[in-house]
Amino acid sequence: MARLQVGDPAPPFTLPAADGTTVSLSDYAGRRVIVYFYPAASTPGCTTQAVDFTASADAIAAAGFDVLGISPDAVAKLAGFREKEALTITLLADPERTTLEAYGAWGTKLLYGKEITGVLRSTFVVDVDETGAGTISVAQYNVRATGHVAKLRRDLGIA
Repeated sequence: MARLQVGDPAPPFTLPAADGTTVSLSDYAGRRVIVYFYPAASTPGCTTQAVDFTASADAIAAAGFDVLGISPDAVAKLAGFREKEALTITLLADPERTTLEAYGAWGTKLLYGKEITGVLRSTFVVDVDETGAGTISVAQYNVRATGHVAKLRRDLGIA
């Protein structure tokens, strides 16, 4: 699976959200969007990352960014996760993995010394132009859940 690089076109997507709506990348025309991919709702690392994004949501929004979290989970699981953890960020379901694969966030990785195929925890910043087309301005693969949001905020100059 090819990895996206800075300057590449961002693959467009339309996915169901935990709140029952449908969200497209083009909905964010004229905005900057943090798109992050995580393996599974309600697991320790994924919960840490989602809670950290929620805790930083106001500062991220004030800096002109929106946050979209994408996993292969079903909408119902995401809805329960969002409610249980009081998450305010938008969570999207990609059970067919089409968006995960388009962003290079699905592939082979090591888990406890064993090679498996699954979600590669990844984060992208997408600059969406007025037509709804996006360009990758940050591409980070195999990020750590713990401390990732704080590092991303520093990298993007978000206080």
